[in-house]
Order: sequence, then structure tokens, then C-alpha cells
Amino acid sequence: MTARTTHPIRVARRISGFVYAIRNIVTEARKVEASGRNVRYLNIGDPIPFGFNTPPHLIEAVERAMRSGQNGYAPSVGILPAREAVVDECLRRGMPASPDRVVITSGTSEGIELALTALAQEGDDVLVPVPTYPLYTAVLAKIGARPVFYRTDPARGWLPDVDHVRSLITPSTRALVVIDPNNPTGATYAEEIRRQLVELADRHNFPLLADEVYADLAYDGPVPALAAVNPDAPVISFSSLSKAYLAPGWRAGWMAVGRTDRLDEVLGASRKVADGRLCSTGPMEYAIVAALNGDRSHQQAFRAALRERAQLTTRRLNMIPGITSVAPTAAFYAMPRVSLPPGRTDEEYVLALLRETGILCVYGSGFGTRPEDGFFRVVFLAPLDELSVIYDDIDRFTREFLARR
Repeated sequence: MTARTTHPIRVARRISGFVYAIRNIVTEARKVEASGRNVRYLNIGDPIPFGFNTPPHLIEAVERAMRSGQNGYAPSVGILPAREAVVDECLRRGMPASPDRVVITSGTSEGIELALTALAQEGDDVLVPVPTYPLYTAVLAKIGARPVFYRTDPARGWLPDVDHVRSLITPSTRALVVIDPNNPTGATYAEEIRRQLVELADRHNFPLLADEVYADLAYDGPVPALAAVNPDAPVISFSSLSKAYLAPGWRAGWMAVGRTDRLDEVLGASRKVADGRLCSTGPMEYAIVAALNGDRSHQQAFRAALRERAQLTTRRLNMIPGITSVAPTAAFYAMPRVSLPPGRTDEEYVLALLRETGILCVYGSGFGTRPEDGFFRVVFLAPLDELSVIYDDIDRFTREFLARR
């Protein structure tokens, strides 16, 4: 009889590079909760737990679809009415589109993964902003490609350094990621910056992956599509119902591939990869039609609420000795910076904040910044009175933390 062994079963080496700080830090939060301390979650951009509700007409559309029997496999690329609604939305935002160049995805995240899987392989480079949304680096680690980080400048409202982007382009560059409006910084980009980034992708003939899920949540009103700068540039746009339509758990998203024939093979490969997951998001796709073709009055109130929270966040954080914070202009994120003592890291600060106050943020190095730089991300979706108490606690904690030797 063969002797039984109890060695741990190995996992693939690539998993060691798959890091997703926004979720990983929740493990530590659970330990804090188990000790009896209440945790205030400022780590995940989900509006629903903070009292923002999915518009009723979206819920009704999904319910109708379910009750009318739309519960089987949906087409891999998505139902035609949803793809047509995305086309209409792209046209309103200045991006020419057609239904055959739209794929309905499980949130923006799946669209990004489909595109990167189609584009990049081991040894290839993808230009990614820093700080960045960590999904990009996680997916690149999984497929063996390299993130090459380009700077964004907090002194200029977190705008990308286009000259730095240009300096990083090599024959190995396969794509340029642009997140505008931005997560994690809450920035929106000036028109000239957007134009220059699109020009780089067009001139060097690689796709610009336009993460535009917060396009409707700029405080001064919706921003145009990046592809509107040059409709014939190789731009792929991604968005979803998660944020501006307050339905993150439905995972109803889309990718729209620019009209240039340079992207035909990328589109075909993305659709091929999408076929492997059998179908798109089924009944939830009917909400895409209701959202993009229907009433959006909730967005005005949502933007006003976010602007108010952003103003409070910026004012209160900048009043704390040792912390500076750039005012966000979109979404529900701020990326403050604490002036750390030599030898300390952003993760140490964030974990100490969690353990001593129950406030859960995400350390900036989880978004690609240097640990010693002291950045951390705050999600400011909580009601104003709760945020005010939270910032009181961050103030007291930070004064004590910076006084330690």
C-alpha cells in the first residue's frame, strides 16, 4: 500500500504576484472585529452599504426579465438590446460605435481582463498609471506580462506626466491604461492631457484602454469619452452599471472597441476569450437598457452628495498636521499623504490606524506607490456626520503616530 503523504499541494508560481490590496486588507479587519472592536470600512467603493439605492426602474427591468423567462444562457457577447444601448451611450459621449464591436461583460473588471488577455503575453509591457487600480497589476501578474508604471503628479491634481509615458514606450509595449475619472485619486484629466495620451497610442499603434466607469460621476457633470478626441485612434472603452447606476453586485458592464480596423484582431480575440465563460450576465443585461436609455435623475443627486463629501474630506484631512490631500473632482475617493518618520511605511500606518481606531483604509503601496511615501486611499461614501467623526479619530491617531519614536 502506498504511504500517504501530507505535503501541502503546490500552487502556480504566478499566484505569488497576484495581489489585490483592497480585498487583502479585509483579512486584518476581520481579526480586529473578532477582538470586539467595530470596524468602519473605508476601503471598498460600494455605495450600497452607505444608503445609496439602486434606481427602481433598473430593478423592475431585471425583475421583468426574470419573470418572463430570460434565465437561460445569454449570448456570449451580450443581448442585442444591451449592446445597442451601449452604442447609443458611446455616441452621446462622442465615440462612434456599432453593436458588433460591443461585448457585455461581468463588470468593468472582466472587460479589462478580456482585453489584457487578448493583448499581452509573457514578457510584454503594459503602461499603467501610478497610483493605479490594483486589478491591472493582478491581471498582468496572472498572464505573465509586466506593468510599467507612469507617473501621475499630486502637485498637478494627479495629472499624468505625458513626457514620462512617452519615455517608457518600447517595442514591447502592448497597451496604455488610462483611468479617467480616476480611481484611486478622484482626479479628472484636462482635455490637453487626454489628447496627448490618445495621440501616443495612435502614433505608436497600441491600444489605449480607457477605464471610464466613473465618467458620469465627475462633480461638474459627465465627461466625454476618451475616444472622442480621435474616433479613429485605437481606443477600447470600459464601463458598467456598478458606480453611476448604483448596482455593483449585478456585474453588468461592457467594453466598446473603437471603429479602427487596427483593433479587429483584438476584438476577435476578446470575443473568443469571452466565449469560454459560456454567457454574459443574463437578466442583469436588461438593466443596461433601462439605465442607458432611461431616467438618470438619481445621478445629479448622487454627484451633489459626493461633492459635499469630497469638500469635507479635503478640508478635514488637510487640517491634520502631517497630512496633505489633493481635492478630488470625481467619484468617491481621496488619496491623502501622511509624512511618515524615516523607516516607517504606509502599510504600518494603515494597519495601526485599523487596530487602534477600527478605521479601515488601503495603503498606497497597494496601488503602486512607494511604501515610504505615505499615501493611503479613503472611500468617503459614509454620511457626513459619520465622516466627521472618522476624521476626528484619524486626526487624534495621526498626531500620536507621528509622535512615536
